Amino acid sequence: MSEHAASGGDFDVLIVGAGISGIGSAWHLQEQCPGRTYAIIEAKDTFGGTWETHKYPGVRSDSDLYTFGYRFKPWVGAPIASAQAILDYMGEVIEEGGIDRHIRYGHTITSAKWDSASNRWTLEARTKDGNTAAFTANFLWMCQGYYDHQVPYIPKEWQGVSDFKGLFVHAQLWDPATDVSGKRVLVIGSGATAATVVPALCDLGAKVTMLQRSPTWFYAAPNVSELAERLRTIGIDEPTIHRVVRQDYIYNFHEMDRRSREEPEAMAEDLRALIRGYVGEDFQFEPHFAPRYRVWQQRLAQLPDGDLFQQVVAGNATVVTDTIDRFTETGVLTSSGELLEADIIMACTGFRLKVLGDIPFEVDGQAVDWGKTVTYRGMMFTGVPNMAWVFGYFRASWTLRVDMMADFVCHLLNHMTERGAKKVEVAFRDEDAGMEILPWIEEDNFNPGYLMRDMDKLPRRGSNDVWRHNQNYWLEREAFPSIDLDGQEFIYDGVRRDAPLAEAAE
Repeated sequence: MSEHAASGGDFDVLIVGAGISGIGSAWHLQEQCPGRTYAIIEAKDTFGGTWETHKYPGVRSDSDLYTFGYRFKPWVGAPIASAQAILDYMGEVIEEGGIDRHIRYGHTITSAKWDSASNRWTLEARTKDGNTAAFTANFLWMCQGYYDHQVPYIPKEWQGVSDFKGLFVHAQLWDPATDVSGKRVLVIGSGATAATVVPALCDLGAKVTMLQRSPTWFYAAPNVSELAERLRTIGIDEPTIHRVVRQDYIYNFHEMDRRSREEPEAMAEDLRALIRGYVGEDFQFEPHFAPRYRVWQQRLAQLPDGDLFQQVVAGNATVVTDTIDRFTETGVLTSSGELLEADIIMACTGFRLKVLGDIPFEVDGQAVDWGKTVTYRGMMFTGVPNMAWVFGYFRASWTLRVDMMADFVCHLLNHMTERGAKKVEVAFRDEDAGMEILPWIEEDNFNPGYLMRDMDKLPRRGSNDVWRHNQNYWLEREAFPSIDLDGQEFIYDGVRRDAPLAEAAE
């Protein structure tokens, strides 16, 4: 176990986070950059990231595992998988790759400092016993995600939460030992977490009410890949099945993404038709299941076998669309005057955004303000050398970008070795002169609350695809392999193509 490994040390690469991004990145680093030393720094006592954090009833993926799984590790099982199934899958990757000996569990990073004189990052971390460990490396690969694992988001405007005499808890902090059988449970929210929790609570014997401010789009489908089952029946090997079914899901969701923009009403009707397949033609979508936003303007929550709707139709779950006036001793009073009584209130209100883990960063003694940097394709940042941040997709599986970014980072590291370079930065090209600088993402592109609340904390984007995270996997998978690592946007050891660094910064 890596918990016995010595703290600190000097490495070629440091990976921060042992979640889905960090483990996948480590695998690719070993395969594509053999011989490079590395360590994974993880604050928790085990791997898994978000899949270890969340313990609420029914916790599962909201992406299919053929695309949420890694491209190098075949997924065998239901497309929508439980957290435990995902952890088991990650555990196999760690064991098969010998990755565990590289992980430093129980290390919370307290600072990250770049020094151009030595071309090294120095990361200080606090260990569980209160000591400090120092890690140094030439390249930093940030894979810690983008939200706070300790403190979830609870709206500040909620009045009287402390007046409630029952159990009030955010889903992120749920104790799995909580008994809900026979209890009245009020779930506040309507996103992927609420859609997961409600049917699971019903199965546990709770009487559930879901209070939502506004409706959400859902994708209801059988939790099985008929294509995968057919390929298995005719004797196709699992790696081939994984590759083919993965491409099938990618193609289908590409079409959904395209149609959500080009044929929004037709796409919306198709989603409603899928739901009717579980609840009948007479199901009334108004007012509780008629979203006000375009399909996929927020993440599309998947419902295996339409479970949420089946519980609503069976009378086990009730949906209320309203806002909160205040909490009372016995429940919640809505703005329309309805009192929703409950024994347990579970907030499924999302999470707090954390940019680069809220770690204080410095470059040559100067504090980094991420809101003043500009992103290169959503993974590197102006003014910050030798660092990449894995930020996945909202309209496709997160892990698709983990694999693709790993190819880029490994290619970049190998290119630096070929050039004999110790430092790489990104900077605007001549053709980017006068480019408009904008917030991280357009509100009409993707607008969940956690992004809108803290947009100013995120790096900014430019007005072309080189200087933004465009959230389009299908474009990026064509663009990434053709990136010219000797292009003018890359500066190696202070020198850029056709222009010195000082000139480029003007």
